[in-house]
Amino acid sequence: MKDISLLEQKLDLKFKNKNLLITALTHRSYLNEHPEVSLEHNERLEFLGDAVLEFLVSEYLYKNFQKPEGEMTNLRAALVNTKALADVAKNLYIEEYLFLSKGEKNDKGRARESLLANALEAIIGATYLDQGIEIARKFVEKNILKNLPEILKKRDIKDAKSRFQEIAQEKFKITPEYKVLKEWGPDHQKQFQVGVYLGNKLIEKGQGFSIKEAEEEAANKALKSLNS
Repeated sequence: MKDISLLEQKLDLKFKNKNLLITALTHRSYLNEHPEVSLEHNERLEFLGDAVLEFLVSEYLYKNFQKPEGEMTNLRAALVNTKALADVAKNLYIEEYLFLSKGEKNDKGRARESLLANALEAIIGATYLDQGIEIARKFVEKNILKNLPEILKKRDIKDAKSRFQEIAQEKFKITPEYKVLKEWGPDHQKQFQVGVYLGNKLIEKGQGFSIKEAEEEAANKALKSLNS
């Protein structure tokens, strides 16, 4: 078993229930290779952490910015998208402490980014359960909201879905809809194909290791097809 006390130092957290942190670091694939380990994988904690993170970022933006809903939504998306969270996870050296199968250890690219983002959300969920909302808030402010000034410097903070929705409503008076067309792969590495539609017309398809990631790719492709 890895020495997670070193990770606690990097996270600036001290867990009362160490098993919560271990669970947050445990990928489903590891348990498939090690059935003798009596642990839960991190997907339930990821589900909770995603909700806690969205709440804390939304609360911070609401309290600190007099901006309309659409702009705050775009800011939140820029802070908590898969790549942004994966970058935070890398800076905290979370990758070194993950419990992964041999195959997952060798995966790179988008699959690894999604895995890291999910692990960070799971750690936020574990922190909330173990330490409460205030410590979770401090963790989010220190590690995720600190990126807000840099995001605000950039001209374009809108995610692809938001941009495509604005253009579609302006040009065609239609709100885009996203539908899952296909999913495949084992549970620990499931991939999704999503289509973006204007009315009944399929505009583009996107693929990703989560529905959100596939939707974003579909929206990006749709933006490019409108500009071509």
